[in-house]
Amino acid sequence: MWHFLSLVCCDITDGNAEHLKREHSLTKPYQGVGSSPSSQWDFSGSTLVTSSYVRLTPDERSKQGSIWNTVPCYLKDWEMHVQFKIHGSGKKSLHGDGIALWYTKDRLHSGPVFGNQDQFLGLAIFLDTFRNDLDGTARSFPYISAMVNNGSVSYDHGKDGRSSELGGCSAEIRNRDHDTYLAIRYSKGRLTVMVDVDDKNEWNECIDIGGVRLPTGYFFGASAATGDLSDNHDIISMKLYQLMVEHTAEEENLDWTKIEPSVSLLKSPKDNIDDPTGNFRGTPLTGWKVFLLLLCALLGIVVCAVVGAVVFQRRQERNKRFY
Repeated sequence: MWHFLSLVCCDITDGNAEHLKREHSLTKPYQGVGSSPSSQWDFSGSTLVTSSYVRLTPDERSKQGSIWNTVPCYLKDWEMHVQFKIHGSGKKSLHGDGIALWYTKDRLHSGPVFGNQDQFLGLAIFLDTFRNDLDGTARSFPYISAMVNNGSVSYDHGKDGRSSELGGCSAEIRNRDHDTYLAIRYSKGRLTVMVDVDDKNEWNECIDIGGVRLPTGYFFGASAATGDLSDNHDIISMKLYQLMVEHTAEEENLDWTKIEPSVSLLKSPKDNIDDPTGNFRGTPLTGWKVFLLLLCALLGIVVCAVVGAVVFQRRQERNKRFY
């Protein structure tokens, strides 16, 4: 497994009911799901709502489905807990494609990114079960990754989204005999993704990134898609908790609905490539970078030679004075 999951010892919410925001939560038996004006969740495509699960796609080829909260979220700090199940008859790598979890400006727009539109505005967490890039650096699938988009970036399916990935980890999330969970926390500009997929009732960190800016007023949703290969992609529950966090007066006075989704990184994800741990490292040295390094080294040698010559000359002059 690349990017080994680490046990989370931080103050993850314990699911305190008083902090549960029911208007943004999807739970059994899924009352309030549908297209009526009073519904808090709406669905599209191949989605099937039963009394025990919401199936985004059946284990059939070329299906797309999604479910979306109809109520925009105005919480500045939140944590979403998702119980999901990905399962099917496909063996080894003969299954796909996975689930995407969304916090975006638009909803119910079907498209090529796990059943949702490309060039979205907001946050996406991809639970990708099928490896498309067979020529890239080795990476264990299923793979969970995060992407923040301001509407200008396309998700590159052919490269499994590596050019826009902020972080990720491998996790065995398919055909498990026990419950599988994922948590997304956004608080004070920090995005953390955790998983509980090993039937140990403990969270393990998958992604932790600072400098993330997300607006309020966006929608939560989930989507899935199948292509030539397929799986059942089920959502059991989505529970949103409000995090009780203090903000400065300046932060409180901001119009959080006007914030543009962005990430303040030392370098752009596009300038990165994978390393075997599933993290990013800098791109390899290109020709001009090598030239600059050689030039700097040469200048250093010249400076040292000049300084050495001056010091040697002064010592020679000092020695002459004693004769």
